[in-house]
Amino acid sequence: MDALKNKLSGSGSGSGTTQNTAGNSAQKEDYVDKGLDSMEKKYGLPQNRDTNEKITDAARGAFEKVTGKNVPDKVSN
Repeated sequence: MDALKNKLSGSGSGSGTTQNTAGNSAQKEDYVDKGLDSMEKKYGLPQNRDTNEKITDAARGAFEKVTGKNVPDKVSN
């Protein structure tokens, strides 16, 4: 039973830990980031994750400043 708990929590060794690490990096990319990545891919533009994050963060900040409302958590982290 403890082995199952360790596997589910990601604290086990081996491939479970690797999958957990990959999942954590994917969680940082929200729908807005994925949309920008998709547009870059569609139009053959170079993809730079750090630059994209800065662009989407600036867009979120501008939206919040203009509307006075936060971007929903479902769309943006």
